[in-house]
Amino acid sequence: MKFIEMLERAQKKNSSLLCVGLDPSLERLPDSCRTVSQPLFAFNRALIDATADLVCAYKPQIAHYSACGAEAELLATISYIHDNYADIPVILDAKRGDIGSTAEKYALEAFERYQADAVTVNPYLGGDSLEPFLKYEEKGVVILCRTSNPGGGELQGLEVDGEPVYLKLAGLAAASWNKNHNILLVVGATWPAELARVREVVGEMPLLVPGVGAQGGDLVAVLGAGLNSRGAGLVINSSRGIIYAGQGEGYAEAARQAALELRDAINCHR
Repeated sequence: MKFIEMLERAQKKNSSLLCVGLDPSLERLPDSCRTVSQPLFAFNRALIDATADLVCAYKPQIAHYSACGAEAELLATISYIHDNYADIPVILDAKRGDIGSTAEKYALEAFERYQADAVTVNPYLGGDSLEPFLKYEEKGVVILCRTSNPGGGELQGLEVDGEPVYLKLAGLAAASWNKNHNILLVVGATWPAELARVREVVGEMPLLVPGVGAQGGDLVAVLGAGLNSRGAGLVINSSRGIIYAGQGEGYAEAARQAALELRDAINCHR
């Protein structure tokens, strides 16, 4: 099954556009997780079990694992989702970007080593740097377009022939790069006006939208700007706002409540 079909089925089954980012830090884990051999995986497993009926995807950020030598726990997390909640896709947030054989190795890492269903990539090196990812026709390729950070506009907003770079990129993604229909774009919730412009350019293409929650994105504005003609087309990510909703041993229950509230708030304004 192709990634976007898998994503849309999960959205329909769970009535959800919510993606939970699995970005744990050792120093923020409850004591019950710190005492086991794989603390990040233990934390994630409880979160996944608590929220699996509320989400359309999970998005682990690779740096939160590789920075502390916990790649095995990332692999265990992805495997746990596939083994127990096979209808929920996993987006590996790696933001890879390189050329030639290096890009091929990054694609191999994401799709074959970690068995992710999709991966985030950086398009700064141009279309040929994306080809090693795009050739995996069943997998999703999530391309940075207009990112949620304050400095994103320094380059993404530069005008070329009267059009900002992020819109040129959106046009390339929709018209030239998407031969296998497996592209999504990242557009931050902190820029709803830009999100609306991207939607105009890309039509029905799914958009991954970070920045709701801890980064302060306006949910109602995001939905008004980014939904496609079918009232879908968005994957709205929240990481810290959900996984750290509670402290101590009730963290999974608190995460479920936060996820439920955000899922229902999204549906209320769709």
